[in-house]
Amino acid sequence: MEPADIGGVHIKYLHHCHRQLWLYSRGVRPEHLSERVRLGEALHEVSYDRFRPVDLGAAKLDHLDGDLWVHEVKSSRRPTVADEAQALHYCLRLIDVGVEARGAVLHYRPTRRTIRIPFDDERRARAVDDIAAVLDIVERSDPPERLDRPRCVGCSYLDYCWTD
Repeated sequence: MEPADIGGVHIKYLHHCHRQLWLYSRGVRPEHLSERVRLGEALHEVSYDRFRPVDLGAAKLDHLDGDLWVHEVKSSRRPTVADEAQALHYCLRLIDVGVEARGAVLHYRPTRRTIRIPFDDERRARAVDDIAAVLDIVERSDPPERLDRPRCVGCSYLDYCWTD
């Protein structure tokens, strides 16, 4: 895998569960079976119809406005480290193709909350470090250890980790 092959899902899984990232990188994709994933996809369809997705190959962001801010719609009620990391990854990818992204705006639809994250040197360094961490995990021959089972509730990868 090359750095350009890393998308937002890889970054999200890096911050959520290394085993999930490792499985995803090998083509294990049970997300379509998850009710949470289907709910998130439906939310995208009806929430922000003025947004136009931007396809950067492996990375697909929800919207880039005229002021060069990345917009991402989230179906969760509260922000996570993975949300910010994913948005910063998109900023880095845009800069890599010559678009000077200024930062990201995260939209939390259930609470109608938005968070604006400027893309500065520190955040750029974190985004670069995340790419290196993803590459390190996906290049391992054995999967990372599974998390404590209670943290796996609702995960679409549950059967892949806990079926012996």
